[in-house]
Amino acid sequence: MMGDDTWIQLYPEHFNKSFPYPSFNVKDLDTVDNGVIEHLLPSLHNNDWDVLIAHFLGVDHAGHIFGVDSTPMIQKLEQYNKILEGVIDTLRSLSKPGGTHENTLLLVMGDHGQTLNGDHGGGTAEEVETSLFAWSPKTPPDAVLSVLDHSSCNVDQHGEEVCISTMHQLDFAATISALLGIPFPFGSIGRVNPELYALSTGTWVNQTMGTDACTSQNDLEAWMRRYAEVLCVNCWQVKRYIDQYSATSVIGFPSEDLQHITNLYSRAQANWSASLRFTCSSETGSQDKLEEGKRSVLPQQIDAYTDFLKTFAKLARSAWTEFDLWSMGIGLLLMILSVIIQAYTLVKLNTICQPSDQKSASSSIIGKLVFAFALVAIRAASFLSNSYILAEGRVANFLLATSCITSMWHSMVKGKFSIENFVFLFLNIFTRFGIDIGMSKQSPAPAITKDHSVNAICKIFGVSSCNILLEIFPSISLAFVAYIILKFLSHAICQRFLKYFVSCGTMVSYVSIAFHWASETTLFSHAGIVQGFGRSLAPRFVYAIGGLSLAISALYRIFSPSDHLKMNKRITILAAVMICSWSPTILVLLGKQGPFVALICMTGAWCIIKLQQKCRRDSGLSVADPVSVIQWSFLAVCLFYLTGHWCTFDGLRYGAAFIGFDHFHIIRQGLLLSIDTFGVSHILPILSLPFIAMVSYNSTSKDDRLKNVILNNITQVFLMYGLVIAITATMTIICVTIQRRHLMVWGLFAPKYVFDVIGLLLTDLLICLASFYYS
Repeated sequence: MMGDDTWIQLYPEHFNKSFPYPSFNVKDLDTVDNGVIEHLLPSLHNNDWDVLIAHFLGVDHAGHIFGVDSTPMIQKLEQYNKILEGVIDTLRSLSKPGGTHENTLLLVMGDHGQTLNGDHGGGTAEEVETSLFAWSPKTPPDAVLSVLDHSSCNVDQHGEEVCISTMHQLDFAATISALLGIPFPFGSIGRVNPELYALSTGTWVNQTMGTDACTSQNDLEAWMRRYAEVLCVNCWQVKRYIDQYSATSVIGFPSEDLQHITNLYSRAQANWSASLRFTCSSETGSQDKLEEGKRSVLPQQIDAYTDFLKTFAKLARSAWTEFDLWSMGIGLLLMILSVIIQAYTLVKLNTICQPSDQKSASSSIIGKLVFAFALVAIRAASFLSNSYILAEGRVANFLLATSCITSMWHSMVKGKFSIENFVFLFLNIFTRFGIDIGMSKQSPAPAITKDHSVNAICKIFGVSSCNILLEIFPSISLAFVAYIILKFLSHAICQRFLKYFVSCGTMVSYVSIAFHWASETTLFSHAGIVQGFGRSLAPRFVYAIGGLSLAISALYRIFSPSDHLKMNKRITILAAVMICSWSPTILVLLGKQGPFVALICMTGAWCIIKLQQKCRRDSGLSVADPVSVIQWSFLAVCLFYLTGHWCTFDGLRYGAAFIGFDHFHIIRQGLLLSIDTFGVSHILPILSLPFIAMVSYNSTSKDDRLKNVILNNITQVFLMYGLVIAITATMTIICVTIQRRHLMVWGLFAPKYVFDVIGLLLTDLLICLASFYYS
């Protein structure tokens, strides 16, 4: 084995020789491939192996980083073409009678496909379908090839006819086992592929059957005989699996289907016994009749075995997995019970916190609760459809715009038009187009640069000017974001040491981010030291400063006296430090789209907070506004899809895990990938929730009653947000349960379930930590 070290992790004791290379650094296109090239051709001249595995990774990594339509991808494919030519030339030169590779079979395949942006892991055809090229130094006889013509032929762009065969991945293990002469895997229900099996020289060589005057066979008869024999063993193994599965499975297969399968197997075995007696019969008869009989019996036997295998494979696909309905039901009931407990706790807390003089005004909150619940219920119910799961970002944006329009209409009815409503509505329109770009799988490059309006501007001002603008515009936006953050810190933090430390740390972090982006451009292409510093050390500075800021904020939370500041001022300081600690790390992981996302996030948060403030001032209520919390959660969902993430495994941005690092470490890279995935959708929104709860108390005096009101409001906001996430996750579980037999359950419903459950666990953890941190 040579190449991807995953082989050694899976099979540590199975190889006589191995040359593994680290495979998880997706930015490295050449290390694994060069190692394979170094050992591949020399190994072909040796005769000390039965199976040789050469696992290249350059195309996979080039797809992840640069996309399919890119220069590095073209270069890797051209390199592979030359390697393949060299391998075939070597095998051909050593395939003469008695040569090392007289009976060697070459297979060149992909382990998965790719989308146009180089990702994989989903259920689309371009991801689950791949190529398989098989080559043997000896071409099967024309008589054998004539019965294997199952190709689909089409005319390519050059006008030439190209014929391509297909096989199910299910059949691969059985076929390779037959070619290697090893037992079939017990759990395999595949069928030995006739075309690949025909490439093995020993399956069609002329031979005399038996020792007692059985007639000599031609190539076609020899191959059909051997293929029928291997199908006999293939069917016996599948039948053994069926019996074992039916005896131990809780559900098993329907009795009528199982009986049909058993009858097919019995008939096939009866035909096999008859064909054995016929083909090796010593009875007298004309040679023509004997030859004609053999030509008809063997195809019928092959068809009988094939019918059995295909029928059972079809049955297995219809009942392709077993579900423990009792455990699923218990888990679902626990989720529903937790939602009920959270809702009851929230209602009870709202009743306790509402002063007696505001009981009459509390009726206005009922309508908002109903409206907020309707929005959450509509979004949660949409998960029953795979189309709406694909369009989840657009659904969240639509519901967010609906809440904004409703709020605007309500304020206009009262004669109080708010500029924040207009800004928020315009922001939703802008976000809608950003989500379309971010959710598009057709963009291998950063989605911002593929917008049609950007392309139009590039055509007007020229490609060179446009490229320069696209290079410097993210840095300008980053400077604007840094200015807003520093302005916010100057008003939020009053302690001199803490203010200067956080401000300086934030400035250094943002300068490091800009330097990191500059090092990836052509500005420092000739300065290797500067380029290396910007690509590796600059992001590490950002990570280190963020971790140090978190430590300082924790120490401040533990050791600072809680009675020398107003409660709302203290919480503002803690929240500001926490957000400034996390945001640079999230920005550098998001890449050059980060500043745009940050501006949208800050603008949306400002609108929601200002609207919440006006709502409380007009209604006189001291409880949290449920509509604001719903808008906060919908904005988080929009930001998740705006940044190009998906609720599928091929939507993970693996390149973000290697920003600042070239070597793979599972904990470090896993942590960075998690921060990139959930940074703008969970971490920042949850840590920013206190701003909704305490914004209307900035000018009140400090006393115990005010402290309790602020803490109660923060508790309500956290409970509301957690309840929204819990309802969403619960509805996802219900939808997955209902659609467990759906065609797209593993492609869409199951990944959505995984992301929502992880998001729920992360939300609960962050809410618990934030509640302790801010209290």
